[in-house]
This record gives sequence, structure tokens and C-alpha cells, in this order.
Amino acid sequence: MLARFETLNDTEWKQVGEIWDLLDRGDVEASRRALGALMSARPGHADLRIVDAAIALEEGAPRRALEALRGAERSADPALFFHLRALTRYELAEFERARADTQRALAVHPDLAEAHDLLSRIAEHLGQHDEARRHAEAARAVDGDAPEPLEISDRDFDAIVKNALAEMPEKVRGALADVPVLVEPLPSRELLGGEGAVSPDVLGLFVGRSLRERSVNEVTEAPNAIYVYRRNLLRVCADLEELRREVRITVQHEVGHLLGLDEGELEAWGLA
Repeated sequence: MLARFETLNDTEWKQVGEIWDLLDRGDVEASRRALGALMSARPGHADLRIVDAAIALEEGAPRRALEALRGAERSADPALFFHLRALTRYELAEFERARADTQRALAVHPDLAEAHDLLSRIAEHLGQHDEARRHAEAARAVDGDAPEPLEISDRDFDAIVKNALAEMPEKVRGALADVPVLVEPLPSRELLGGEGAVSPDVLGLFVGRSLRERSVNEVTEAPNAIYVYRRNLLRVCADLEELRREVRITVQHEVGHLLGLDEGELEAWGLA
């Protein structure tokens, strides 16, 4: 058990740094392979659990990330530990617990821009808009490259969504005749945190059963619907041109889910 808490040697720290570099480049599979080799020599080591959790988050597995963090409290970087645990709890829609962990991370490292950004997103979901704005400004003050969120009126955003729908191929617009496309600020908490959880940062969502899954005479308990999440889209777009493109991509993607199309079929329907 003692080896679990012994400090990694210089060679091992270099390997950990290389794994972080792989993650930064988006090569999740290679980072997972590299970590597996390192963990075989240092099973259960707290600092390797930290990396394991970060990879699991990139793999879209927040519950596995949370499990990896159990026993990582004694890592060399407590701010990173609390920030990663906050991220896992945020992805699971445990917003209050995520906020507490993010505050712990900032108590250790007050200038952690990522923690301020996460607190801003958490506050949005909790309806605390002044706090969200304050932490967004703090993140930008620390990281001068962080863009300011795009701001447009609800009416202008709705018009962009309508234009995206109008640009759909005619046969797609026919399939949408009985399916509402709804613009909401953020996904409701009821849609988040379950098994196969939807991320709170999701840009759009199709709720229901695809047309391929439904029989002609089937009556469903709840109608199909497509949701577009305004605040998440505004946060990731730098200008109106990018917003129009992201809204179009988001709507096309969710329409693909409605139709039950695979990647190859999206292009045939004019949605790729």
C-alpha cells in the first residue's frame, strides 16, 4: 500500500507529462494506452488516478472518472484533484457538489481560470446569473485569450434557428412538420445526470424515438421534440457567423437523430 503514495520518479513524471500532451492534442486512445502501461507499474497511485479521471472525462464517462478519483485525494496537485472532481459532478448534474469542489480548487489555486469558468457555468444552471457573470469575468482576467460570450437578443437567436430550418432539404422539412423545434436557455435538470447522461454543455438534443423506431400506428407517451440550447451555443461562438454555422450543424445533427440516420445517410439526406 505504501507504493500508492510514494512520489513518482522523474522518468514517470515525464511519462505523465507526455500523456497530458496527448490529451491536449485530442489523442484520447493513445493517452489511455500510455497510462495503462504506467499504471501497471504503479497500480492505484494517486497522481495516476488523476490522469485516469481526466481521460475518462474525455471518453464521456464521468461516473468512471469519479470512481478513478476515489483515493486520489493525496495527489501532488490538490487543486487539480478538486477541479476534476467538480467537472465529473458537473457532468452528472450534481451542481451544488460541483460548486463546492470548484470553490475548494480556487482556495488552493485562486488564479485557476478553468475553475472560474466552471463556476460560471454551474451558476448559470443554478439560475445565479450575477455570480455566473462575475466568474466569467474572473476567468477572462486570468486568461486574456478567453473570449467574451456572444450576446444577441432572443428574437435574433430565434431567427437564426428559423433560417437553419428553412435551409433544410424539402423532404427533411416534411419530416419535421409534426416535430417542434424548441429554443431554451439551457437543458432542464430532468434531462441531465441519468444513465448515459446528457452533458449540461450540450448544444442541442432530440428527445423521443426516431421515426425508424416507431411503427405507423404507434402512440407514444410523449411527442418527439428537438431542443436548441441558446446559452450553450452563445458561450462557444465568437461571432455571428460562427453562431449561424453552429446552429445549423446542431439542428442538422438532431434532425438526423429524429430520422434515425447513420453517418453515411446524413449526406444522402443533405444533412452532412
